[in-house]
Amino acid sequence: MSKKLSNEELKEKLEFHYRAFGRESISPDPLEIPHLFTHPADIEIAGFFAAKFAYGAVAQIIKNVNGLLQRLDDSPFKVIRDDLHLEERVEDFYYRFYSSVDVATLLLAMREVLQKYGGLKGLFMEGFLPERSVKEGIQRFSEYFHAFAEREGRLTRGFRHFFPEPEKGSACKRMNLFLRWMVREDELDFGFWKEIGKENLVIPLDLHIARISKELGLTARNDSSWRTATEITDKLRVFEPNDPVKYDFALCHISMRKMKF
Repeated sequence: MSKKLSNEELKEKLEFHYRAFGRESISPDPLEIPHLFTHPADIEIAGFFAAKFAYGAVAQIIKNVNGLLQRLDDSPFKVIRDDLHLEERVEDFYYRFYSSVDVATLLLAMREVLQKYGGLKGLFMEGFLPERSVKEGIQRFSEYFHAFAEREGRLTRGFRHFFPEPEKGSACKRMNLFLRWMVREDELDFGFWKEIGKENLVIPLDLHIARISKELGLTARNDSSWRTATEITDKLRVFEPNDPVKYDFALCHISMRKMKF
């Protein structure tokens, strides 16, 4: 951008782009994967996979997550909860940092969560309350999965990569992305976890958000850390106090598609 926008001008442009990116504008994005399902329990798990595998080219993310879901008979909730042969289903499945053992460990840990809590939300809420802190919720959520893998002798570097820790400075982009999908409700996001409160969300900080945030003056920081993510979120809260990550999808895709803001 050639000139610095006033807060009023920036708010107007943010709203314009938010309205421009509706349901018909999702593709290409991993968010299109959970929209293929109808049952909330399957949407939650498909969204979890779509977010957790959100590394690399979008086309490859979508291809591999859809492949994983097909191995689960496109009924991920029931199969993960009830199938005693989950490892066999992903015996030769891998993606980037994640080996087939890492993916199998993820499914086994999720089976324990589904049987114990009824869904991912129950586990997350246990860490989120009573502080009502997304940071605390993500930290405890990651610790649960780390503990499962360690108990089973499966805590690899790849598996740790599934579950970064905000207390160690990670921006936790993929978990914050999943939370946005689950907590907010509009044409894009599902609103299944409303109890968390969209006002508590933190922006999913990736290279695209980092780039456009610097261009718009939402941050001057150069690192992709939890601190940078919360700084950008706080700046966006000026424009939408009760829903600071409302503009995440539009901002990300403007940068990703090299559009003019």
